[in-house]
Amino acid sequence: MIGAQALIGSLVSAGVDTCFMNPGTSEMHFVSALDTVPEMRGVLALFEGVATGAADGYARVAGRPAAVLLHLGPGLANGLANLHNARRARSPIMTIVGGHATGHVRYDSPLQSDIEALARTVSGWVHTCGTTRDLAQDAMRAVAAARRGQIATLVLPADVSWSDGAAIAPPRPVPSPEPADADQVKVVAGLLAPGSARPADLARPADLARPADLARPADLARPADLARPADQARPAGSADPARPAAMLLLGGTALTERGLAAASRISAATGARLLAETFPARMEGGAGIPAVNRLAYLAEHAEAQLTGLDHLILAGARAPVSFFGYPGRPSDLVPAGCTVTVLAEADQDAQTALEQLADQIAAETPPVLARAGRSVVTPGPLTASTLASAIAASLPEHAIVSDEANTSGVALPQALACAPRHTLLTLTGGAIGQGLPVATGAAVAAPDRPVLALEADGSALYTIQALWTQAREQLNVTTVLLNNAAYAILRMELARTAAGEAGQRASRMLDLSDPTPGFAEISTGMGVPATRVHLAEDLDRALRRAYAEPGPHLIEAMMSR
Repeated sequence: MIGAQALIGSLVSAGVDTCFMNPGTSEMHFVSALDTVPEMRGVLALFEGVATGAADGYARVAGRPAAVLLHLGPGLANGLANLHNARRARSPIMTIVGGHATGHVRYDSPLQSDIEALARTVSGWVHTCGTTRDLAQDAMRAVAAARRGQIATLVLPADVSWSDGAAIAPPRPVPSPEPADADQVKVVAGLLAPGSARPADLARPADLARPADLARPADLARPADLARPADQARPAGSADPARPAAMLLLGGTALTERGLAAASRISAATGARLLAETFPARMEGGAGIPAVNRLAYLAEHAEAQLTGLDHLILAGARAPVSFFGYPGRPSDLVPAGCTVTVLAEADQDAQTALEQLADQIAAETPPVLARAGRSVVTPGPLTASTLASAIAASLPEHAIVSDEANTSGVALPQALACAPRHTLLTLTGGAIGQGLPVATGAAVAAPDRPVLALEADGSALYTIQALWTQAREQLNVTTVLLNNAAYAILRMELARTAAGEAGQRASRMLDLSDPTPGFAEISTGMGVPATRVHLAEDLDRALRRAYAEPGPHLIEAMMSR
């Protein structure tokens, strides 16, 4: 068989049966081979950033590699931003980049570029296949590398794809998660043994005063991730302030149901505080799951959450740093004098490490679970608060929420804490334009689950083409497009970076009006039915209608400014 047929057949045998793609001339034999290997599902995207973001969403939800097919170096370059997000999410993705035929490379034709150099900016494994004979084996090495939680990029020259002499290669064994070091579990147990840590209610972030000189922009509500869900009980224990204060910072597999339950047991038994990383790749939440706040995005709010710590214990997360450097502010958010101890690295089995730790120091302690409680819609114009109430009130059971709401979503975490059980996917790498593609891939991976995409207007314009793929594949994605006609996050950052007041010319760089995009019309043009709402009660009704009907829908939510 030709190389492309062996490649696709080997991928399918290894459990990689979905490929998101935006192909070109160099990839035509791969595309043609889809007819001879019907087990491979090809999903077309109109832009490479949609294809790479969808592969990320698929991998996060399915828990196994997705494939993505791109056209030469420029196609890879167009997809890099969402591959950056996927790298930060540790998503298993096999990226196949078509290359010029090997005999054509020496002519330096217009689309010739250094594909491997581009790929290495986001990939943990990169290889250019040299012969058709080796192609399937190279693909199996790529899949094995991707399964280790990284992007594996295989460059596929066109002649390697079209030539005869290939054969199916057997899949390689699926690696087990690397266990955390048993000695580290014992070290952390010594730090957190009952009676050695100050109870969480002595230094609860919501009780900490915000420095007077750190003015919060008037249009932003108090960040929900500084507030403790009302139904999350504080661990019992002594109020002796001389005892050291400890916190578990959770990321990766620590944010699964198992990981959160174990962490909650530890917190309840020892008084250690819990916090999740700011932008988790996947986090379980809602009723029946321990409610855990997330590290705040703004550095000054994160500092308040971390104030007073003596021990910071990392379970699948990295030590906290600010997203940007600011004049006169530290980038390292670990408080002075606080020790940092690693329970499990990001590439290790953090949920099992937490369970082992819980069995040692909290054997008789149950987790504290969020109680079910339907939010009541707050009627009136759409603000961060009323938006959150409508989203929480209408959320279906077992929904997948792709959250790129940005500034409009500050009240969502608290509102969703007691909503029906759901899975949260967030903007892991901070490169905007992720939300719609990730929702698309998640819906392909879990067709039986409703998917909600919460998408800011500025971010949506990066990858709005995802709507077309949702329409073509008839995916159950409901998008709430949050239209405030501005890059609101940049308005806030202008003040925080001490860049001065925005004059008329600068303000135009932070504004999306004149003209204001009409997302309902754009959506309809992409084949996704759309409606526009101005009030929270109308959003609630529109969401319930969308969830009840199959296929994609878009609701343009006109936010009050």
